[in-house]
Amino acid sequence: MKRESQPAANFDDYIAAFSPEIQTILQQIRRTIQEVAPEATEAIKYQIPTFVLKENLVHFAAYKNHIGFYPAPRALERFKAELVGYKGSKGAVQFPLDKPIPYDLIRRITEFRRNEVMG
Repeated sequence: MKRESQPAANFDDYIAAFSPEIQTILQQIRRTIQEVAPEATEAIKYQIPTFVLKENLVHFAAYKNHIGFYPAPRALERFKAELVGYKGSKGAVQFPLDKPIPYDLIRRITEFRRNEVMG
């Protein structure tokens, strides 16, 4: 799925390393987050795309069978009822590639994080 193994320098490089189908998903996630937090800056941290707003706001990444979304444990706790059925951990959730990506949920989680960070 991923075409190159060198760490990406920026979001565009990261996204370009995937198949066109995955690029479309990653670009939509990127746009969704930008709409909610336009003042956030883009960075590559932990070798994955990260939006920064005073602190790490959210991260996301593509894998063989899922999209990983990393919004911080408090956000996942807040939305745990809506995340039932998705695999995850304390700070991450996995959205399987064989099901529709829940962009609206990503939007609402990011909005929660933005409000949390901005006070």
